[in-house]
Amino acid sequence: MRSLAARLRPAAFGADPAGERLERIRRSPQWADGQFRNPVPTRMMLPGSGRALLRAQFDREARRRRAPAGAIPVHRPAAETRSAPPPSGLRLTWMGHSSVLAEIDGHRVLFDPVWGERCSPFAFAGPRRLHPVPLPLDDLAPVDVVVISHDHYDHLDMAAVRALAATGTRFAVPLGVGADLEHWGVDPARIDELDWHESARVGELTLTATPARHFCGRGIVRGMRTLWASWVVAGPEHRVFHSGDTGYYHGFAETGAAYGPFDATMIQIGAYSEHWPEIHMTPEEGVRTHLDLSGGTPAGALLPIHWGTFNLAPHPWEEPAERTVAAAREAGVRLAAPRPGEPFEPGGDGPLPGEPWWRAVAVPAAAGERTADGDRAVAPGGAGPAAGGAPEAAHRPYCSGRARGGQ
Repeated sequence: MRSLAARLRPAAFGADPAGERLERIRRSPQWADGQFRNPVPTRMMLPGSGRALLRAQFDREARRRRAPAGAIPVHRPAAETRSAPPPSGLRLTWMGHSSVLAEIDGHRVLFDPVWGERCSPFAFAGPRRLHPVPLPLDDLAPVDVVVISHDHYDHLDMAAVRALAATGTRFAVPLGVGADLEHWGVDPARIDELDWHESARVGELTLTATPARHFCGRGIVRGMRTLWASWVVAGPEHRVFHSGDTGYYHGFAETGAAYGPFDATMIQIGAYSEHWPEIHMTPEEGVRTHLDLSGGTPAGALLPIHWGTFNLAPHPWEEPAERTVAAAREAGVRLAAPRPGEPFEPGGDGPLPGEPWWRAVAVPAAAGERTADGDRAVAPGGAGPAAGGAPEAAHRPYCSGRARGGQ
């Protein structure tokens, strides 16, 4: 296993001497006592959660609801749609989980591309994809920049990074993550490695890493030695926000005041649990974050992300969408709920995608179980593939080191 110094070789600093990345990390305001810190005190999991999670893992009814009962409808964008620029200047395409293609002011930005079958260090174990990717990477038109929020396996996919690197694209990543990309063969000159509130320019876009409340987790050795971030992408006419993974905290209002307003936000609303409330937001907190980013108003459009593609938490598969719909309706927020692969324009003339497509494939609640709308189900549903439990390989709180295949 490589040492920390070997992992964190300089990647984005040109002719700087070896060790410059380590020095830059040590100078970061987020670095203290040998690790990165959150903006507020944060626990990975609440004390005493292990036994409750073990019970949930063996609860048959809960397990059957953690994945869909039928095939998730996936939209394959037509070639003419993919090649034509959006008339409004901004188009978003949710590819599943946290992967989003943002076409903004004549540029193409790909957030957290995960195209693999499993988000895991292993090909034979770990959370498996619940729907196919809408498009093979080869069918994506070239992107100008790939933005990575952090190094968890469900956000940083080695195979996807290598495939995209072959196209000559740029990469924007938080501090420390550049070492992974360089290790996988990405040209250091194409990596912009940023601390919170630092920016990089790609064409007419400004990409800024902004604070998030989460942790790093790749490999088998403990240590908070790579940074995590949310991201602001601003063009001449439009601005968007991507949350990455995060727990809720007051700082999103500060991010909105400093970098907003936003035409669209892409916010994590899935993989939450009462056992780890400080590292992942609930749907209601996701809607609140959208409001905070908009100065307390419902301005802009909200695209929910980090749900539906992988089973990473004990909640029912469709629950994040149902709760987000209810919270957005109550707050007056414009919500986009596309199928994976379905493009939309947040400021276009047409309505935002809003059909609750997930209801047709979700496992129905058992008789007497209360639904997200407060009603009780009247009949049990069919069985679906079982999975779930505590944060799995994609979110284990381990950093440094390498598992299998140099990932």
